[in-house]
Amino acid sequence: MTAQFLLALDQGTTGSTALVIDRHLRVVGKVNQEFPQIYPKPGWVEHDPEAIWQSILGAVRGVLAQTGIDPAAIAGIGITNQRETTVVWQRATGTPVANAIVWQCRRTAEVCDALKARPGVETLVRERTGLPIDAYFSGTKAAWLLDHTPGARAAADRGELAMGTIDSFLVWRLTGGAVHVTDPSNASRTMLYDIVARAWSPELCALLAVPASLLPDVRPSAHIYGHTRGVPGLPDGIPIAGLAGDQQAALCGQLCIEPGMAKCTYGTGAFLLMHTGDRPVPSRHGLLTTVAWQVGDRFEYALEGAVFIAGAAVQWLRDGLQILDSAPEIEALAQSVPDSGGVVFVPALVGLGAPHWNQAARGLICGLTRGTTRAHLARATLDGIALSCADLLDAMEKDLGRRLTQLRVDGGAAANDLLMQTQADLLQCQVVRPHVIETTALGAAILAGVGVGWFASLADAQAAWGRDRAFDPGPASATAALRAQWRAAVPKA
Repeated sequence: MTAQFLLALDQGTTGSTALVIDRHLRVVGKVNQEFPQIYPKPGWVEHDPEAIWQSILGAVRGVLAQTGIDPAAIAGIGITNQRETTVVWQRATGTPVANAIVWQCRRTAEVCDALKARPGVETLVRERTGLPIDAYFSGTKAAWLLDHTPGARAAADRGELAMGTIDSFLVWRLTGGAVHVTDPSNASRTMLYDIVARAWSPELCALLAVPASLLPDVRPSAHIYGHTRGVPGLPDGIPIAGLAGDQQAALCGQLCIEPGMAKCTYGTGAFLLMHTGDRPVPSRHGLLTTVAWQVGDRFEYALEGAVFIAGAAVQWLRDGLQILDSAPEIEALAQSVPDSGGVVFVPALVGLGAPHWNQAARGLICGLTRGTTRAHLARATLDGIALSCADLLDAMEKDLGRRLTQLRVDGGAAANDLLMQTQADLLQCQVVRPHVIETTALGAAILAGVGVGWFASLADAQAAWGRDRAFDPGPASATAALRAQWRAAVPKA
């Protein structure tokens, strides 16, 4: 049978999605399967790796049943994943030694504080990895698992254990334990990978007490890593051919493949990435420098900033304040007033991320009057999301030394036309929403398409990207007062 489909596996924080994608990169089937979140203590977040694996198998079974395609028609598999979430497993059996520590988990914050207190260490980590020292990243999570799982440290020293982000664990399982790999986009989120030398750093491994023997091989993001073996519902021999962390995959899926192109994914939080070319650009404004992907011998890099609370602010209005029955209602409610009536909402409900990096910050609503209504608060919430993203983009433009002319957007909140127009007005650049909103999975499929030879390069996939709607900016003077109010409010949060 002619292989005419790609299977994209999008392994996210709350669920796993399997998509069947055709040769024209159209989504012909999609199934999501959720799995439980585990909260052992305040600030701790875990996942059961076996539950993740079962959710992948369930999603694959579901999408094959939904589409009715013969699995033999799958030309290759692309994987994109929640980044930084860390798993340690036994090489002999593939059995995890403990639950995975999720990217959101803060249990290693004190370890990170101790590292930052050592002279020169923070500078070393930033220069080698492009990252600040933070519990967000994988290195201290791996060390914690070794130190707090009985017998794990000794087993690691004997070479009996493997460690990886979720992509590595899935490839191991899909290949029946034959392959232990990751790609540079995921490796660059560990605090163990030197993004300039393009290799695991022995110095950083020693610093974080993570034996190099634990680590996966780092191979290009578009590459045949291995083939399926013993996977329920799939024949043996399907190539696994594309890997990328979720935000880098979305950058690829938006075809932001030239320096200066940028995308923003609006989900629970918002992630803004700007392609910076074939050399890492150090940030002077609190952003992360990360690998975008590697295709062939060419590495490409990005600047990244995260807004911790975006769609979650709308959820808070719905669930916490109960002024909305459903999240989509916010657009009509916010549009019922011409502006926020002077209300400013800084959505720092879990602190402020880039470029402010203030974990102690808390949400702030100011400018309330007797005339304030729930519509004004709804409008201020959308403004706060857009203003948070505008701060990120301002920092990126300063780091890169160029103005952005277009921002490509995706994620659930990108369907909100008022939010997108506000974003365009604040940024003073065009905001473009694509036809295909499954950009993370699309990026994994594009990389797999390159890996199996469907495309000679990422540029060959350009025809798959098309715009749904463009939002052109209004006059800058219309948002000047709003930005001034925001700048005055943020330091008070």
